[in-house]
Amino acid sequence: MKKTVPFILLAITALSCSNTSKTKNNINLTEENSTVQEIPVKKKSMDKTIDKNLPTIGILIFEGVIINEVVAPLDVFANSNKEGKTLFNVITIAKENKTYSSAHGLKITPDFLFDETPKLSVLVIPSSYNPENQTADKTLIDFITEQNKTTDYTASHCAGAFLIGESRIAENKNIVTYVTGGEALKTAYPNLKVADDTEVSVIEDGKFISSNGSLVSYIASLDLLEKMTSKEHRIYVEESILLNRLQ
Repeated sequence: MKKTVPFILLAITALSCSNTSKTKNNINLTEENSTVQEIPVKKKSMDKTIDKNLPTIGILIFEGVIINEVVAPLDVFANSNKEGKTLFNVITIAKENKTYSSAHGLKITPDFLFDETPKLSVLVIPSSYNPENQTADKTLIDFITEQNKTTDYTASHCAGAFLIGESRIAENKNIVTYVTGGEALKTAYPNLKVADDTEVSVIEDGKFISSNGSLVSYIASLDLLEKMTSKEHRIYVEESILLNRLQ
């Protein structure tokens, strides 16, 4: 089922997934990068406490991740309901236990590592300006493949669609990527049914939901929240994060 969402916020974000320059294969999304020293942390992850009675939303992080696509699902799913009850565990997951730098310099340390990830209801796959670094990472792609076997939903944002393609978990499924990225996605992964990213912002097909990324990640996250809870709770969260004030 396709869903088109007009989203004016795309025009006002400086952190946009579509703020890209593409190489001749149209897959590399690049920006100027300064040399950043990676800061190691403990040998084990942060051991974040989770409630095993609640569904868990797992958000992937990696070097150069676009931070809006991490913050959006965190912001949406971490909100309690009107009664103050927590409805979801929301965690970040990474391959190594170190401090990662986002595309715009924010430092992030994962809650869990791949080999200690609790059972996920949702896996969220964000993007970076260099998605070929992630598609070439066999450990990362294998993790996505394995998690998809047991998740209720798998979400991708922006060039996260290329990781979906590389993992081959959504063959013949509808998917959308960053604005102007559709042709590159079709070429790289012809078995995906790639939507027209000039018209489609968010698309759902079975357990898969994908978006153009950046701030559109909020709309996709809210769509998924509504599926997992209710329209009433979606509206409550939109009002809680003041999204209704921006429309």
